[in-house]
Amino acid sequence: MRHFYIVLDDSGRQRHKMKQWLREHSDELPEDCDYPATKKTSHALRDALKKKGWTVHETASEVVLTPPGVTLQEHHPANDDVEDNLAEAEFTLEHQLRDFLAQNIEAIPVDGKKLSLFVDEADRDGIEYPTDVGPIDILAIDETGAFVVFELKRARSPDSAIGQLSRYMGWVKHTVGKGKEVRGVIVAKTIGQNLRYAVTVIPDVSLFEYEVNFTLNAVTDFATGTT
Repeated sequence: MRHFYIVLDDSGRQRHKMKQWLREHSDELPEDCDYPATKKTSHALRDALKKKGWTVHETASEVVLTPPGVTLQEHHPANDDVEDNLAEAEFTLEHQLRDFLAQNIEAIPVDGKKLSLFVDEADRDGIEYPTDVGPIDILAIDETGAFVVFELKRARSPDSAIGQLSRYMGWVKHTVGKGKEVRGVIVAKTIGQNLRYAVTVIPDVSLFEYEVNFTLNAVTDFATGTT
């Protein structure tokens, strides 16, 4: 399965999930490709953007679309130093971070309370949970029954994260979470100062930074019994 992304800068490091981005920028599509009313496939949306002059970069695992005027810089890993290569070993895509957190959600307390994935009456779980305002990365509930909305960023968290999270929290509060407390969580590699200030006046929002560690263990040599 290939993943589809929108890239708006030449470096190509800030990626947006194509469908989620188009939900928020539907004016970018041709008039005959109204989204999401017609529920176009990812391939159809790709073709529609291509007709508008967008550039499509495809590999076996992903499709990256860039608007006119954006030229992705060619990347040569062989020319990077060791620190750059280690940096690339971090979670490079939000869906990897999402899957890791979802699989370990019970080991991640928020406000001192244990969590579990939310599952609705249609048996849909809280991973990429669909809403009228876009999919929630992870929707969980704590041991008291309160809802916890996760907004995940693969690198540095932009100020816009708080707006996205607030929108999702509001939707949960007025739909599946009626009568329940709703908390929000932003997870990113680095939480910027602007976002730290923003949450001081927004109740029930927590910030988390993630860290990736790798350990190499030497393998014993059968012949000598040494490492």
